[in-house]
Amino acid sequence: MNQIWIGLIVLAVIITSGFIISLIIELRKTVYSLREFLIVTKESLKPALEELQLTLKSVRNISDDINDMTSDVKELSGTVREVSQKIRHVTALIDDVTSSTAMKASGLKAGIRTAFGVLLTNLFSRKGDGK
Repeated sequence: MNQIWIGLIVLAVIITSGFIISLIIELRKTVYSLREFLIVTKESLKPALEELQLTLKSVRNISDDINDMTSDVKELSGTVREVSQKIRHVTALIDDVTSSTAMKASGLKAGIRTAFGVLLTNLFSRKGDGK
């Protein structure tokens, strides 16, 4: 009976050893395949990463250009605002000068009429006196 048990144990050890050896061989193939996959992936990712870096540099350059344009537009807007304020100021000055000139011209016209009226009145009134 002991020999049967020993035979069964030896048979179980041989079968288990066969499975373990088969498992180790498959594990070795898997590790090799994984290593090959990682090498291929690394080689294919290098160009993609380089392209990504170039793209990021381009995006950074575009962003810098947009920032420059934005600051230029802000400066232009400020300049246009200043010109607009100066034009309003000049327009107000012109309006003041125009109305002042119109009042002076109107006053001068009234003064000239009055002077001619007085002059004519005095001329005609002296002729009648005989002087």
